[in-house]
Amino acid sequence: MTEKLYDFDSGLFQFHARILDCRKTEKGWALLLDRTAFFPEGGGQPADTGWIGAARVLDVQEEGAEILHYVDAPLTPGETASCRLEEEQRLRRMQNHSGEHVISGLIHSLYGWDNVGFHMGESCMTMDYSGELSWGELMNVETLANRAVRADLPVRAWYPEAEELAALCYRSKLDLTEKLRLVEIPGIDLCACCAPHVASTGRIGAVKILTAERHRGGTRITAVCGMDAMEDYRRRQDSVAAISALLSARREEVAPAVERLLAERDRLKERAAELSLALVRQLAESTTPTQGNLCVFDRVLDEVAQRELVNRLMERCDGVAAVFSGNDEEGYRYIIGSLHTDLRARARDINAGIGGKGGGSASMIQGRASFSAAAIRAYLDGGEV
Repeated sequence: MTEKLYDFDSGLFQFHARILDCRKTEKGWALLLDRTAFFPEGGGQPADTGWIGAARVLDVQEEGAEILHYVDAPLTPGETASCRLEEEQRLRRMQNHSGEHVISGLIHSLYGWDNVGFHMGESCMTMDYSGELSWGELMNVETLANRAVRADLPVRAWYPEAEELAALCYRSKLDLTEKLRLVEIPGIDLCACCAPHVASTGRIGAVKILTAERHRGGTRITAVCGMDAMEDYRRRQDSVAAISALLSARREEVAPAVERLLAERDRLKERAAELSLALVRQLAESTTPTQGNLCVFDRVLDEVAQRELVNRLMERCDGVAAVFSGNDEEGYRYIIGSLHTDLRARARDINAGIGGKGGGSASMIQGRASFSAAAIRAYLDGGEV
C-alpha cells in the first residue's frame, strides 16, 4: 500500500519516495511508490502531474489497492527518487475544489438540493444539483460563499472512527461507511471527499458563479475560484475594453451602446429587405417574356429576395426561371423555379449541368452550383432543361 501523503498534508509539493515497482503498460511506464503526494484522478478532480526523478508524471490513477504513476521514462525499482508536483496546478485545483464545497454546502443548507455531479476542467468547474435554482438564489449563494472566504474558516480533513462517523450528518454521493474521509468547513459544509483542499477558506481567494442552466430536472452551474477567477475576470475585462474602444463608449456604457448598435442593424436589415424587393420588381418588370429559360446572376439579393425574383420570373417564361447569387471563385447559391417543368424529376440532370447539389419540389429546387457563370448560362441557354 502506498502512503497517501496528500490525505493530511495538501501543501506538500516536494518529497522523496522509494520506487517499489516499474512496469511497462499500454499507457506507458507505471511506477509504484512507497509514499506519494500525487493525487490520483478521483472525485471529479484530474490527477496531479509533475516529476519523479527525471521522469515526467503524465497521469496518476488508483487501480485497486495500487496508486500508479504513469511516466514518460522508466526508473529503477529500489531507488529513492526526488518527487515534485506541478505546484501551481495543484494550488488552483485546491482553490476550486474547496470553493465547490462551500457552494454545495450552502446550496444544501439553504435550499435542500444535493450535488449530484462534479467535474473540474482546465478553465472552470461544473456542478450539477438535484433541484432548480434561480439566478437570484445562486447570487445569494455566491455572496455567502465569498463571506465564508473572508472569514478564513479552517478546512479540516480526517478519517473518523466508526462511532464518530455514525453520529455525524454529512453529504456523500456514495453510501460508504468504511475508510471514509470527511472534509469539514465549520458552519458551511461537512462532506465525504478524497481530494486535497486548502487549509482555510481564505486561501480559496474568491468564488464566482459564471453560468446556470436547467439540467435533468435540476441545475447545472459553472464556477471558478481563486487564480482561475482572477484570470476569468481579466479576460472579461479585456473583452469589455476592446468592445468599448470599438464602440467609442465608456466601459460602463457598453451594454446600452451594443443595444443601440443592434437596433440600428435591425433597421438597416429591414431597409435592405425593402430595397431588395424593389430591385426584384424592377428586374422582373424589365425582363422580356420568353418561351425558353430565364437566367439571372446577382451579387446582392438575399435568399428571400432571390426566391421572390424566381416566383416573378416563372410567370414570364415557358421554361425555367433560375437566379444565381455568388461568384465564380466561391460558387453560387441557386433557386430554380418553373410552372411547366417537373423540377423534382429533372433535379439530377440540372445539377449535373451546373455542377450543383440540391433539390426540392416539383415547382422549385435550390442548392449550390460550382460551375462558372459562363458554363451555367451556356447550359440553360442551350434549352436542355
